[in-house]
Amino acid sequence: MASPGKKDYYEVLEVPRDAAADVIKRSYRKLARKYHPDANPGNEDAERRFKEINEANDVLSDPQKRARYDQFGFAGDIPPGAGGYGGDFFGGGFSGDIFGDIFENLFGGARSRGGNPNAPRRGSDLEMTMHITMETAYRGVNRDVDVPREENCSHCSGGGAEPGSKVTTCSACDGRGQVEKSANTPFGRMVQVVPCAACGGKGKIIETPCRECKGARRVKKSRKIDVKIPPGVDTGTRLRVSGEGEAGRNGGPAGDLYIMLNVQSDGRFERNGADLHTRVEIEIPQAALGATVSIPTFEGTESLDVPAGTQPGSVLRIKNRGMPRLRGGGNGDLHIHVRVRVPKNMSAKGKQLMAELAAEMKVEIADHKGIFDRIKDIGRKKG
Repeated sequence: MASPGKKDYYEVLEVPRDAAADVIKRSYRKLARKYHPDANPGNEDAERRFKEINEANDVLSDPQKRARYDQFGFAGDIPPGAGGYGGDFFGGGFSGDIFGDIFENLFGGARSRGGNPNAPRRGSDLEMTMHITMETAYRGVNRDVDVPREENCSHCSGGGAEPGSKVTTCSACDGRGQVEKSANTPFGRMVQVVPCAACGGKGKIIETPCRECKGARRVKKSRKIDVKIPPGVDTGTRLRVSGEGEAGRNGGPAGDLYIMLNVQSDGRFERNGADLHTRVEIEIPQAALGATVSIPTFEGTESLDVPAGTQPGSVLRIKNRGMPRLRGGGNGDLHIHVRVRVPKNMSAKGKQLMAELAAEMKVEIADHKGIFDRIKDIGRKKG
């Protein structure tokens, strides 16, 4: 049960309480991308949600923290006299590195994840959506993509200080970027590790901030990235461009760029995996006697032999004229759905010929006179 003002961590990450670690990880990544401040500039609700998501993941992704959270919840939910942590539970002297996540509410401050603030850190991954035509998906292409991202400031080389200015180690935290904060609580004297206020958790004091990044060390840039789209991609295909995400911090590696593809529909074809489907209309004589017709493909037109006696709704096939298979193995097939066109407006001669065909086939048609009588009349006139 969550304390007042706190959301249940499982609700924050939108997972059930018995969710496996990989389920929690996938949900966290999805939500973090959705609510990342860079994707929602100026949106305070998104920024608050992003902080909640990271806080929840910090606990639920760690088996020990998750177990404590499942047992006690937040700090205000720990029942008096709860045991299981040894005889020093009320004795003080425990560091926030152990219980900081549980007692965070008692101190009201954000808990640092620990470690050297100047240690290398990997940059964030980026994700973009790209719309392409079906023909582009058939052929594949290299395309330049404008990617807005954070990069290390080139003016100060990511240090945050104006070149030539003085940078000193913070004396308040001795360059660690963190200090210990203690307080008396009903459980005893507790110590929590928090970011150093004097240096903002950076471990260094900058005398003159960089004029380009204002000391932030990073700037927003838009870069053209060459993205290779292989033949055979489909809607939902996710391409990874290694190292083209946001720059790492303190010399850490850059994140990756992910391109989500949306393949637009094509008026000529419908796609089913690697197979393509199209339609062709033929005339009644072509269906009855056979014919050769032209069929559009992504490689131009293709001749298709229509066998004599082809029925409406028949499906003919041209092999290897479908989409390329993304992981190799050639192309799919092109399936042609046959429609037989029935003429609506016929000339007198055309009607006569159809009537003769009906008589030959002994098929009754709608007429004031019997078809056979009409044929006799035609014969007498010829005589």
